[in-house]
Amino acid sequence: MNNDSPKTTAKNAQKPRADWPIIAGLIALTLVPAVAGSVRLATMAAGAAVTPENARFFASPVPVIVHIISVTLFCILGAFQFAPGFRRRHPLWHRRTGRVLMVAGILSGLSGLWMTQFYPLHAINQQGVLLYGFRMLIGTAMVGAIALSWAAIMRRDIARHRAWMIRGYAIGQGAGTQVFTLLPWMLIAGVPSELTRDMLMIVAWLINLAVAEWIIRRQVRRARIDRVQPAELAPRAASRQVELNPPG
Repeated sequence: MNNDSPKTTAKNAQKPRADWPIIAGLIALTLVPAVAGSVRLATMAAGAAVTPENARFFASPVPVIVHIISVTLFCILGAFQFAPGFRRRHPLWHRRTGRVLMVAGILSGLSGLWMTQFYPLHAINQQGVLLYGFRMLIGTAMVGAIALSWAAIMRRDIARHRAWMIRGYAIGQGAGTQVFTLLPWMLIAGVPSELTRDMLMIVAWLINLAVAEWIIRRQVRRARIDRVQPAELAPRAASRQVELNPPG
């Protein structure tokens, strides 16, 4: 005979899973771009020799410095924000860090747009027309997603806030996924052409957005199940009570 009460069953069903795989996976995705960005900042601070590849950074250093710091902060802090158990155990940390995360994300998006528009990337074969257009689109989408998330939390609309932040975070992690789209191609086929490189970089963002939408839809389904469960458990609890305390 099963002596578990409906309340115990519900608790077991909602038992949180370990957060460390989520946190570790997202930080690992951030690792290569973060290291590359740190090396870039270090070489600039050390006064490295100016070359055609890095001249833009010395000519206009503020945008790249803001971008590297803000996007690294955004991706690392976000790894903890999207871990459900950690978020529930540390609600105050989640709220305070969330404000920093939003500012960092918007700075990251805006600085990325500035660099795309004003750095001479096409002249040094680091950006084709296709990648330029997509970067302008995806950078605007990132800023817009975070702004919509901010507006949603101001209305106490937690579900929409979370959904838009997931989308913004997915865009911010684009450079991490680009390692997995570009590196295998380079190892197998060599240096890609301009068009191929642009497409491989765009595919990385599309993969992230597809995963983000899958996560959002999964959360929506779970929320519906959680709303249905109490309604299903109530009649069972009443029936159980009658069994234990029969009338008369």
